[in-house]
Order: sequence, then structure tokens, then C-alpha cells
Amino acid sequence: MKYDLEDQLRTDVTELGRLILGMRAAYARGENVMEYARKTAGALGNSPVSTLIAYDLQAGTYIAGARANPEARARWCGQLAEILNPYISTQSSILEVGCGEATTLAGVLKRLDNTPRHALGFDISWSRCAHGMTWLEENGASARLFVADLFEIPLEDSSVDVVYTSHSLEPNGGHEEAAIKELMRIARHAVVLVEPIYELADAEAQERMRSHGYVQGLKEIAEKLGATVRDCRLLDYCGNPLNPSGLVLIEKTNMSLPEGSDIQWRCPLTHAPLIANSTGFYSPGTGLVYPVLSGIPLLRTSHAVVASSFGLLNVKKPVCGG
Repeated sequence: MKYDLEDQLRTDVTELGRLILGMRAAYARGENVMEYARKTAGALGNSPVSTLIAYDLQAGTYIAGARANPEARARWCGQLAEILNPYISTQSSILEVGCGEATTLAGVLKRLDNTPRHALGFDISWSRCAHGMTWLEENGASARLFVADLFEIPLEDSSVDVVYTSHSLEPNGGHEEAAIKELMRIARHAVVLVEPIYELADAEAQERMRSHGYVQGLKEIAEKLGATVRDCRLLDYCGNPLNPSGLVLIEKTNMSLPEGSDIQWRCPLTHAPLIANSTGFYSPGTGLVYPVLSGIPLLRTSHAVVASSFGLLNVKKPVCGG
């Protein structure tokens, strides 16, 4: 699916204004807010904006769940670490897409055989990233969290060694091709999709996945895009039998590219290089700036600020990894 950024920005603004009050009220009533959004007049299904509102309202609940059931969280993170281990060295970079509150990212980093040189995670929700920073610190793990959009990731081509998901593609049914294409773009060596596998699920689970607008056909779409799929299967451990977790393991064709280069940021709107510091991510070529809110970079296209003098007046020292 081809995205027109200008049209998408207009749609996002309209959708945000139309949904936010109603979804907040539905959440306060204890309702399923994504179901509310899907049933609203003129609904766009599981749109990026409805997903953003829902995730932001739920911020903190994943950490509560991790605390309530640490054994399940440890088993889940250990299972992912085993999959990732062959691709990770001390010079590697790793990115979790849709990291939420970093409950998976923190657990995976602690269980990898090698600690990667760079660890990153992004989510569409600032509130989830903020909770995630607290969780990382509490668990003695270190990673760079930022706000971004799955379909416009603010990183250069082939700039992260290993990119993985943990049920973060899940609500994007109908947009599978655009999502996989973007993940393959930024990955240097491998894309590890840990998602519900519709084709391997039973009839009851498939019905549930269809009703929630979940992804389908991940392996077939990856192969259509020219990807090498090394593995596709259901995982041994899954928290919910009606949402069966599976693996689609994609290796990039050129696995010989060197590891360990610094993270290279790019403007999600213009694709121009970004210079990062503690107050903003600045594009000298365009004059666009993406602000940093309480230590968390805001790197969605909707966050762009036209501020051509930022590079001249801002004297903060660059942050690590920028």
C-alpha cells in the first residue's frame, strides 16, 4: 500500500479530533476503546490515530501485568532472546518496533548472550515510552526510546542490524505490505516478526483475529517483497491460545554488511538527515525540528516544527548515539 504523507497528515488530524473525546469516555466506562473506534461513524478500522489513543490510554497496564506475572514475562522474553541470539554480538544494534512500556525489550536485553552496542525501541505513544524508560531503569537495562510511526521510521536505510516486533504489527490488518517493507528498509541483517500467525491458527482464533482487524499473510507478503524467510512457525509458548504467537524470520540478502556503525537518524517527512541533541532533532537541509519531550524524542511527521534558526541558536551538546 502506498502512503501519501500529506493526505495521511490531514486524515490523522481529523481522526484525532473526531475520536479522542469519545475514546477517552469509552475507556472511562470500561469499554474496549478500539471496538468503539471501529464502530464510530466513518471509522477507518484500526487506524494509526485510534491505535495511538488506545495505547496511550492504556499506558502503565503492561508494566502492571509484568509485575503480576513475572514468570510468564521471563518465559516470553527468554523465548525471544533465543531467536535473536544468533544475530547479536557486542557490536550489534537492535530495535524493537512498537516497544510499548519496554517490558519485552528490557527482558530480552537481560537474556541475550551478548549485550548489543546500541539498543533502541519506539512506540506511537509518548506515555508508553515514558513508562518504558522507568521500567528500563528499574530493571537495570539501557535503551534509547523514541516516539515514531511504524510506516515512517526515522532511521536511515540498513541502519540497524536486527529489527524485531512483539505483537506490534498485530492491529495493522490491511497494511501488512507497507509495514514489512519499512522494517526491511531499515534492517541491516534480519527482521524478526513475532506476531499472531493467522494461517496457522485454528478457526476460533482466526475468527477473533478477523474481528479485531489483525494482520494476515505475513510470510507470503514478505516473500512477495523478495525477502528470504528462514523460518515460519508457531512458538512453543504463547500467552493467549486465541492469539497464537508465531515467528516469521526474515534475513536480508547481504548478511556481510559490517555491524556496529552509529545510529543514523532521518526526517520521517523529507528523509533528510537529522542531527540529534538533548532538545531536538534538527534537519539542516530543511529547517525542520522534532522536539524532545521529557527526554523522549518525538519523531512522527505530525511533530515536525519549522524552525530554521534552531541549528544556529541551539548550543546543547549532542546526545550519545546521535
